[in-house]
Amino acid sequence: MTTAIAVTSHGHMLPPPDRHTPRAHVYQAPDEQPFDVALAQTQRLIDQNGHLIVVHPTTLPKPFLHRLHAIRSVLESDRIALMPTPLPPLGTAVLVRQLRQLSLCEFSPGVLGAAVRLLSHYIYAGALLSSVAKLDHLPLSYTTAARSWNPKAQFAVLATPTPQLVRTDSGARGVVRAALTGPQFPTHLTYANGQLNSDWVTRSLAPQWRVGSVQEAYLPAEASRWWGTAKLVEFAAAIPDVSVLYRLVSSVRRDECHWCGLELIGDRCAFCAAPAPYGTGSRRAAAVRPAPARKRSGSALSSRTASASGGSSSVTGEDEGDRTDNSRRGAGLGAFLKQRHAAAAARSDSQSSHAVVADPRGL
Repeated sequence: MTTAIAVTSHGHMLPPPDRHTPRAHVYQAPDEQPFDVALAQTQRLIDQNGHLIVVHPTTLPKPFLHRLHAIRSVLESDRIALMPTPLPPLGTAVLVRQLRQLSLCEFSPGVLGAAVRLLSHYIYAGALLSSVAKLDHLPLSYTTAARSWNPKAQFAVLATPTPQLVRTDSGARGVVRAALTGPQFPTHLTYANGQLNSDWVTRSLAPQWRVGSVQEAYLPAEASRWWGTAKLVEFAAAIPDVSVLYRLVSSVRRDECHWCGLELIGDRCAFCAAPAPYGTGSRRAAAVRPAPARKRSGSALSSRTASASGGSSSVTGEDEGDRTDNSRRGAGLGAFLKQRHAAAAARSDSQSSHAVVADPRGL
């Protein structure tokens, strides 16, 4: 049984790379689809697939986001993961296509849901723009400096993984501007035309990034709003090989969510949002923290009872045996807690290496 993937826009549905890759379910906006219809569709997806992962942009309108949370609440289902992503529209579509490919692998729903954040770091998404005056999704230092440049110039903007902005023209003195920093591992480039010529993307950017192939797609409807202009060409370079994606996700350490029991990678469960069971502040540490207090109170009570009896043998053998068993259990619990706290501290120290993932260049 595969995990179902859902999106919030038809623009996030790219053509599959092969006939085996499943499609993703598309949720419609609240003003285009009744609530009971969306609810019935979600229930059917869960019944058929077991779990559902909904990938939506962080810029999703609030009524739409409230609709998704309402569906999850009404169904009272912990098998629905709502995964926001900061990627631009075309980058989100490329990410969803990768998840659709990975859904055919044997990854558990928790690992596949957490892979949304992992794979986002390996997608180079940007756009060629005629203006950056209304670009609000990058640090202000980039857009503020760009507003003082020649308004007839074109700008190449990289949104992820590291924001960057350069001019694509030669400038007044014929000096070639800096190029965008590209991926250091094999990728394929997907681009979508707006109201701008795409020659720079296909003839300059693709050779600079040494992409394996170039594929054209339809421009998502929300691209103009995201980039602040309709005169653009959006592009995204990503790993196309599902075997490389599989090894990339498999290289990350897996944990078991202490709240819902699903597997997870990274620092948070995709379905219940519980933090990973390592480091400080976890629910597991909070659950066992009061236990030593109960052990100390029991030991103090035994001491007071022994001193009041003056060491006499008036206590029955059965009561003495019960106290002995309780003392042993208390000692065992104390040793167990010390061992668990020591293990948690060791995992907290190694937390930085826990988040390290494999470099795709070596896969």
